[in-house]
Amino acid sequence: MAEQKYLTYKGLPLVRSGKQIFYGNMSDETVAALQILTTREVNGLQVADKVRVLLMLTNTEGADASETVKKSCERNGLYDALDVAHIWLSRSA
Repeated sequence: MAEQKYLTYKGLPLVRSGKQIFYGNMSDETVAALQILTTREVNGLQVADKVRVLLMLTNTEGADASETVKKSCERNGLYDALDVAHIWLSRSA
């Protein structure tokens, strides 16, 4: 079976499902979830405006729902949100 290629940002994979983007390796202890809260139009394209960033545990087995999210914040724009997520993932490694 061929290895699936993912879009990456600073060497970590990005996987999108609707208005949710998962950033990081699922084999690591934590992964970032980016939730697009609002969008705006720029040159005819819808781009992310407000984005919530969540640092989450990947192994939630036996964990309480309140323990799965380690950190959270909101940022304006996808690039700012990705930068925060990258810093959090780098520090948690």
